[in-house]
Amino acid sequence: MSRTASLDRAGLTAALCCFVIWGLFPLLFDAMAAQGAGAWEIVGWRTVWSLPFALALVVMTGRVRAALALLRQPRALLTLILSAALIGANWSLYVWAVTAGHTIAASLGYFINPLLSLAMGRVLFGERVSRAGWVGVALACAGVAVQAVALKAVPWIPLLLALSFASYGAVRKRAVADAQTGLLMECLILGAPALVFVTSLALHGSGHFGRSAPLSGLLFLAGPATVAPLAAFAFAARRLPLSMVGFLQFITPTLQFVCGLVLGERLQPLSLLAFGLIWAGVLAFTLGMITDRSSQRAVGRPERAPRAASRDAAGA
Repeated sequence: MSRTASLDRAGLTAALCCFVIWGLFPLLFDAMAAQGAGAWEIVGWRTVWSLPFALALVVMTGRVRAALALLRQPRALLTLILSAALIGANWSLYVWAVTAGHTIAASLGYFINPLLSLAMGRVLFGERVSRAGWVGVALACAGVAVQAVALKAVPWIPLLLALSFASYGAVRKRAVADAQTGLLMECLILGAPALVFVTSLALHGSGHFGRSAPLSGLLFLAGPATVAPLAAFAFAARRLPLSMVGFLQFITPTLQFVCGLVLGERLQPLSLLAFGLIWAGVLAFTLGMITDRSSQRAVGRPERAPRAASRDAAGA
């Protein structure tokens, strides 16, 4: 076996591990909620325990100097403050949605997200969008409309999740920070208020960390469960074609959808039609990426490295 093939297999394994972990997050958050932890407490401890692991990741990847250099760049820090606010809002809404029994709705948001990112890339950065990409966006819009009819209301959970994460990606695209150092700075920015919050809960006797070993272990596990998939994603993104990464990322919302069913959520017939339209949009999006990559190879143009994808992947 050649070394290239070995690296490709390692990259594929890392990508699968990453997207499967993200896809199974609902089971972790639901287990925490079942033992009494509220959504805000879960987010608080997730942020607090992510910080030491994010720091360890920066040290292990030799990016300490890059992290220190960021502290001397006010404009970069302002950008990361905005990205931290967006990812904090995304984490909070997602954890609340899962613990409130809206996992399927949350999964819809992460199906929509790549398609929304596609449209934002065209509007904000002038990126070229293929015909298949626009077909995917149109089908996603139709799916959202059908879901609105099914719910008799605007499906705000998936829309806000998709908008917050796509906006996070757009902001991180402008940030002078790679995935590891960017995550560390975001954890530092969010860590202080999170630590104040969970400490306040403990002082008032309403916190759950330390009350039981199983729940304390789960709250602690949220830290490495947040950082480890990011490390796996960054590893995979350097070794796999962008089209493959784009296709594999839909493992996450698919597993989230399945988790919602496992947790007892019901799916209305119209909602199933909405998901069918979204999945059709995903298929068009993926086929468009594969076709574009094949065209680039045919004319001998170099592919754009998938490294950029790792900048805006902080997980669900």
